[in-house]
Amino acid sequence: MVAISLSAVPAIGAVQDDLDGAPGTMSLQVTTDPSMIECRKLETVNPASLMFLPLRRTFNEDFDEHPLSGGRWVPHYAGGAAWPEARYWGGDGSDFKRKTSANGEQQIYVDPRYTGRASAPLGLDPFKVKDGVLSIVASRTPQELKSVLFNNEYISGILTTQGRFAQKHGYFEIRAKVPVGHAVWPAFWMLADDGGWPPEVDVLEGRGERPGDLVMTTHWRIPSTQKIQSCGFDFAVGDASSTFHNYGVLWEEDRLVYFIDREPVSDIKVPIGFDDPMYLIVNLAIGSKFFVGVGPVDAESPPSVAFEIDRISAYQIDMEQARR
Repeated sequence: MVAISLSAVPAIGAVQDDLDGAPGTMSLQVTTDPSMIECRKLETVNPASLMFLPLRRTFNEDFDEHPLSGGRWVPHYAGGAAWPEARYWGGDGSDFKRKTSANGEQQIYVDPRYTGRASAPLGLDPFKVKDGVLSIVASRTPQELKSVLFNNEYISGILTTQGRFAQKHGYFEIRAKVPVGHAVWPAFWMLADDGGWPPEVDVLEGRGERPGDLVMTTHWRIPSTQKIQSCGFDFAVGDASSTFHNYGVLWEEDRLVYFIDREPVSDIKVPIGFDDPMYLIVNLAIGSKFFVGVGPVDAESPPSVAFEIDRISAYQIDMEQARR
């Protein structure tokens, strides 16, 4: 089942916590209307169905300092595309942990200690912090470093919390500006902490060649057939590249609800296989061979582009407060 369509974000008009902050506790407005289908876009929401869900913060990164200085982020995959048997494979002598080749990506994820094929760290840093905003910067690979960096067209960055933070159920959110450009593919997503794939929750993906077109998708596997299933929707956020917006997902026992600026925009019944805690990933990929709106690198691709991130947060549902 795949359901993809484009819609404007609905205006619910409810009072919410300040979007630019991540308080220790907050309330999230959700709809109590039961879903009559497995996966749906919430084009209209019945105001009478809305309730406030109390949340307690469990993770918050304001990026007031370099993301690698605090020990809570890892600048690469633990093992390729997170296949269980490859979780800890790969090292600096390859780009195995530094891209997802199956996607047709043409960047390599670097950090100041990464050596590539060299004998010493290359000192490449795609992470820039200014005024509490992290910029993950993708730039053309210098010609003199092409062979050292496995002939990848771009250098860029990824941050994951695998082995550092993972959580089952709750609300997960990024506040960011979404970059645009030919072959530009920013994302904020989640994978199972056991290293398996799927499940996968794509809280935010940007189609770089379609400014303002953002995608939120759930992926899972059917055990009887081993086939991968996906369901998601595109949403139009016209100023997404110039203005900070909040993109989040609420993971409950029975459903996943996607949010833009803390207003619900779609939901799906939790598919089979969502049994383990999930960790967070934020990255700026360059190039794709299948993701619509992100093509391969060519002369139109920008020499440099930045994914600006103000904050990443996670919350647990405060069940004690919810029962009151």
